[in-house]
Amino acid sequence: MFKLGKYLAEQGNEVQYFGMEHEKRCVGNMVEAYIGEMDFHGGYNLRKLVYSIKTIYSREARRKIRYVLDDFQPDVCHLNNFTYQITPSVILEIVKWRKETSRECRIIYTAHDYNLVCPNHMLHNPNTHENCEKCLGGCFLNCVRGRCIHGSLVKSAIGTAEALFWNWKGTYRYIDTIICPSEFLKGKLDTNPVFREKTVALHNFMDKVEEREAEKKDYVLYFGRFSEEKGISTLLKACMELPKIPFVFAGSGPLEEKVNALPNVENVGFQTGEALEALIRDACFSIYPSEWYENCPFSVMESQQKGTPVVGANIGGIPELIDDRRTGELFESGNIEELKGKIESLWGNRSLINRYSENCGGSSFDSLEEYCRKLVRIYHAGDL
Repeated sequence: MFKLGKYLAEQGNEVQYFGMEHEKRCVGNMVEAYIGEMDFHGGYNLRKLVYSIKTIYSREARRKIRYVLDDFQPDVCHLNNFTYQITPSVILEIVKWRKETSRECRIIYTAHDYNLVCPNHMLHNPNTHENCEKCLGGCFLNCVRGRCIHGSLVKSAIGTAEALFWNWKGTYRYIDTIICPSEFLKGKLDTNPVFREKTVALHNFMDKVEEREAEKKDYVLYFGRFSEEKGISTLLKACMELPKIPFVFAGSGPLEEKVNALPNVENVGFQTGEALEALIRDACFSIYPSEWYENCPFSVMESQQKGTPVVGANIGGIPELIDDRRTGELFESGNIEELKGKIESLWGNRSLINRYSENCGGSSFDSLEEYCRKLVRIYHAGDL
């Protein structure tokens, strides 16, 4: 979001930001209006009980964003993550401001998750580790039945109340265009007739990187979160049955002990910047074994952009990013035998790895500049 804002400003547009006040806030607006910080971590107290109401509807958010609207007079309001701290209340205030000022201010929303159709935002039950579409169609009480938000009845009830309230008010009909970073996510949102005529699919952009050849080293890479929904348990079972193949894991998460337990797996921890870039470039190939409905995972894009093919699960938005048998290979999500076979076969075929790697050099992901050109068309016309 910050990269988009910076680039749009460099192109002569005026850009301001609205959100929660926080010590790490790095951008802002001219009237310095932000909602108060809400910290959801730790135990319950009186303040956090009040949060339960404020995460559904926030008068403060409406009041504060109105200061920004009156001062800035925007042509476009581009919403990103607005649940919990900001709430959809701001949409109502933008609509009210438009009517009172006769301004034609378009409301654009980038759906980074499944929030509009699923109270826990994932279409995945963290308790059963199963993908779940029970709430599609507005049956949000299933979130309470499944305790789908952090396994908590209270949190699930609050999330359900939020979903029911805003759908009952019909607030989302005021959004002019919903940008979906994958066709898969678009398909799920399109199950709601309110969204069907508003959605456009636009994959995330990738920063340009210096093109240079890397000498592939003898390891297979996984980088990301060590958790069940990411398919780590399945991947570790495959690693266990392929003891002669060395694996490097870069990341952290609740399954870290299991990662550390295997002799042919080296856990290098959470990596960023040049260290991560080198790990990606030098790997023979990377693995993305996710078992939930991924949207548009940067890890898959980043790997191919740096010339490293991906063995990826055929689930969610992942198959939209991998050109099967050209820049990598797909396998049935959760199928350990197929995953093991893909790893073993590719590991033993360096000429195929090299061919996939060369093909990755032409990966057709939008640059920031290309993405922004499409974004501006959406701002003006609502489509690509």
